[in-house]
Amino acid sequence: MSDFTSQFWSWYIIAIAGGGIIWLFILLRGNSKTTGKVGVPTGHVWDDNLEELNNPLPRWWLILFYITMFFAIGYLILYPGMGSYKGLLNWSETSAYNSEIKAAKAQYGPLFDKYLKENLVVLSKDKKANKIGERLFVTYCAVCHGSDARGARGFPNLRDHDWLYGGEAKTIQTTILNGRQAAMPAWEGALGKEGVNQVANYVMSLSGRKVNEKLAAQGKKKFAMYCVACHGSNGKGSYLNHIPGMGAPNLTDNIWLYGGSPRTIKQTIAKGRNGKMPAHKDFLGKAKVHLLAAYVYSLSNSSQ
Repeated sequence: MSDFTSQFWSWYIIAIAGGGIIWLFILLRGNSKTTGKVGVPTGHVWDDNLEELNNPLPRWWLILFYITMFFAIGYLILYPGMGSYKGLLNWSETSAYNSEIKAAKAQYGPLFDKYLKENLVVLSKDKKANKIGERLFVTYCAVCHGSDARGARGFPNLRDHDWLYGGEAKTIQTTILNGRQAAMPAWEGALGKEGVNQVANYVMSLSGRKVNEKLAAQGKKKFAMYCVACHGSNGKGSYLNHIPGMGAPNLTDNIWLYGGSPRTIKQTIAKGRNGKMPAHKDFLGKAKVHLLAAYVYSLSNSSQ
């Protein structure tokens, strides 16, 4: 935005805010006095006999109105509200937010920090720590993974043992801290519609589902050409094949992140997928993530 445009809108707001107060003052002054004799009908009649008399506004009402007007003037002097003018107190939403965050960290930070040096696996068995972790999860994670952590379409179930990047406590912590960016490429251009159908049949056969055997056999050859680099020759995915950081799912367990219907599987192969887990390191900090990771780890390892 140019300086001219910025100044224009600043003065525009000043004119509306300041002009409104001036107009209100003139209106009040004009209605605080009467012209002519007091108590004389003005000629306005409602419901046959309800007349408007030439009386001034009640003094108590005028005083209250003047109080609100002077309050508005004082507010606009102290706080921002007149265009680019920042007010004598130099208040801003950002400074107020930072002040609240600083106060919250000072008050609650020690509660989180005391768990920071504890081993994640040990911490996952601490009931008090898990209560804190559960509250953090409901606040920051439930919108995607659900309040019960069982996930939804495109968002993993955190209560089973099906992990894209690894279910070890440290790996879960890394995932929360740094986030993950999935990248399943689109294969329709390379395979064609028929090839997508063949690979889809083979992929479904890996989890023991009934498929067209002829199409599956043709799909197996194409799978070996295009898919094994990520999913492995056995289709068990990058995690079980010890390929770190890849995130390719296991195709043999009949657990599907985006849905396991033939149509959805074909769509995934044809169009690809690009799921993203946002990083929470800067937002939550290491201490909160430590507790959160321990809680998430406990969800699928409660018997340990």
